[in-house]
Amino acid sequence: MNGHVLLLNQDYSALTICSVERAIVLMHLQKVDVVESEEGRYVRSPSTQLPWPSVVRLKGYVRVPYRRIGLSRKNVLRRDRFKCQYCGSRSHLTVDHVHPKSRGGRDTWENLVAACTTCNNRKGDRTPEEAAMPLKRKPFRPSHVMFIRDYVGTLDECWKPYLFLA
Repeated sequence: MNGHVLLLNQDYSALTICSVERAIVLMHLQKVDVVESEEGRYVRSPSTQLPWPSVVRLKGYVRVPYRRIGLSRKNVLRRDRFKCQYCGSRSHLTVDHVHPKSRGGRDTWENLVAACTTCNNRKGDRTPEEAAMPLKRKPFRPSHVMFIRDYVGTLDECWKPYLFLA
């Protein structure tokens, strides 16, 4: 039973991704409704046949505190899709301060970008404007929906409306 299932809150907001097995357990306990299922695919037992879930929705609303993505090297690289934000390279990546630390630059989502070691060394202790190295994309604070989208790799087409990608 390999696969992933998108778990939605009662208001259809994305909560997380779970395994098919976990979704089946939640279905059996009648805690979720199946919103989308794979056509022609079923989970069978001697006495039951359930649709193969792709998207399930909780029957009761779960209040979730605002989910903040922790600032870490791994999450900065993940946000920037493991690409240097100066040249687009994917090799020898590190994290660069857009506004250098020596000039008061802070460790924030808006000041950190993925950079290859070559670009990081070339930029040195300067701002991108001073080094004439424009950023490919302005750094930002990611949302948990973005990380859900990137967790699986290839998305089911039926997930896109729930992750605001349609």
